This record gives sequence, C-alpha cells and structure tokens, in this order.
Amino acid sequence: MRGNCPARVDEKGRLKLPVEFRAELDRSYPGGKFYITSFEGQNARIYPMDEWRKIEDKLAALPSMNPVREKLLRRTNYYGQTAEMDAQGRVLIPAVLREAAEIKGNVAVMGNTRYLEVWNNERLLAEMQAKPFTDEDKQALSDLGI
Repeated sequence: MRGNCPARVDEKGRLKLPVEFRAELDRSYPGGKFYITSFEGQNARIYPMDEWRKIEDKLAALPSMNPVREKLLRRTNYYGQTAEMDAQGRVLIPAVLREAAEIKGNVAVMGNTRYLEVWNNERLLAEMQAKPFTDEDKQALSDLGI
C-alpha cells in the first residue's frame, strides 16, 4: 500500500476506506478485520489483523517486563480497538483516538507498506514541517541501499 488518498471521517467516526486501498486490502487480507491504534495519539494506524498479529507475536517473545514492550502495549491498547469493515467499506476509528489525533472530516489516508495511516490534514503538514527531510536522513537511506 502506497500513496495518499484523501478521505472523510463521518460524524459517527467511520472512515470509508479509499477504493485504491480497499481493493488491495480485499486481495491481500481478505476478511476485512483490522486493529486500529496509534503509538503516540498523533494519527491512526489501520493494521490488517494478520499484520497486527505479527507484531503481537514479536512482542510476546520479549520478556513481559521489557520497558519498551510495556510502553508500546500500553499505548496501542489505550488507543486501539479491533474493527471490521462494513458492507460500505467503512471502519470505525476508536473514539479516544479520534479525539487525541483530531481525526474528523477530511483526512489523509496514506499507505505505509503493511498498514494505513490516517492523519488530520493540518496535523500532518505541521508534522512534516517540524521534521524536515535532512541530509542525515538521505545518508541513512543511502547506507541502507535506497
């Protein structure tokens, strides 16, 4: 999944998944089950359940008292909920996450290889301006062969 597809979150908090992403989700992850969460409350991450289970499996292999594991689980459980796509291609963004990330009305839905990100448009632009792409970033990508 790649690119940015503008979309809208309705007054009930439902996001209609853009057709471009829905087709790929239907093909690669049939069943329409997702885990919708956030790491920091700035945006929503929509993981197909198969992809979220891979993360959970890796976390389960860590010691239960690992501080980063605890921090991540606390946040992703606080903001997260399972969701199922309805017949109209909509998923419900959890209320606590909608409020924290200011996800309402027109939003940006972006592909991030194995999951989707949903951003409040203004917040996304501010985030990109606050964290510009630097020469160090270019060097890091070069070191990775990209």
